[in-house]
Amino acid sequence: MPVAVQPVSLNAIASSDTYVSTIKSRRSATLQPQVDGNLTKILVKSGDAVKAGQLLMQIDPLKQVATVEAQQGTEQQQKAVYQYNQADLARQEQLFKDGIISKQAYDQAVQASQNSKGALDAASAQTNTQRQQLAYYQIRAPFAGVVGDIPVHLGDYVSTTTVLTTVDENSDLEAYIYIPTDRAAQVRNGLAVDLLDESGKVLTHSSIYFVSPEVDNGLQGILAKAPIPKTGERLRNGQIVNARITWGTTQTATVPVLAVTRIGGQTFVYVAAPRGSGYSAHQVAVNLGEPVGNLYPVLDGLKTGDRVILSGIQLLQEGVPVQPMEGPPAAHGGS
Repeated sequence: MPVAVQPVSLNAIASSDTYVSTIKSRRSATLQPQVDGNLTKILVKSGDAVKAGQLLMQIDPLKQVATVEAQQGTEQQQKAVYQYNQADLARQEQLFKDGIISKQAYDQAVQASQNSKGALDAASAQTNTQRQQLAYYQIRAPFAGVVGDIPVHLGDYVSTTTVLTTVDENSDLEAYIYIPTDRAAQVRNGLAVDLLDESGKVLTHSSIYFVSPEVDNGLQGILAKAPIPKTGERLRNGQIVNARITWGTTQTATVPVLAVTRIGGQTFVYVAAPRGSGYSAHQVAVNLGEPVGNLYPVLDGLKTGDRVILSGIQLLQEGVPVQPMEGPPAAHGGS
């Protein structure tokens, strides 16, 4: 029986491992109020794209507005006292120069003017503080991004521990990969990383740029980070994906995928073994690695130079005489 054969050869095969990875945004904020009160406005909804500084929500500011106005009145009072004491100081200074009043009376006027100046400065600072506090009643986006879930409702009473919403920027992502400690000697910056979906399809390519100097106690793994290129638009903050790290390439014996058969969970190939003046098919159990393209790395069972049969495998049995022909299998229904 004529069969196509191909010698087992050495090829550069990448050594890689796949780990679970979490996509995280470098810019992700959880918004909580810095003041207490009732929500009077919710101006966005989940999924909205917002700009930096855009108003998202407002807490009822009436109480704080009244506080600011009261403080402004106190400031005006202190200002009036200061202006009066300044004018009085000018009069007392002229009287002192003319010898009409004593040095003690003049010093008392100086002290009163300085005290009123200090009180005015304190009142001005307090007014500014209360005015700044008024800005906390408006919840604004810290940067451009996408609004997440909004668990609160209009009219809810919120405090400093209430989560209002989140803002995430999906254009600046990175993959968090925890690598087992037995790979501590191999992991380094620059290693190639392929991010895969559940079906094994490559979503995007990247490389490690950060390796943690310490081991995570909870996971007993080493944190490595890989940036997500701008082309990885299908990835989102918090998404779980597989990360395949390539440690390097080695020259490994390989066989074509066409040559492999499976029987009871075990993998086999047929080789053209010399017998007498010809050849016969000999079934060999092999241990194979993960496929790379159309090739299987051979971990055990074959050696370089063995002639693997590629065609007519369904018709072969142990010891069947064969006529090897170098090259790919013929394209016909019986192959």
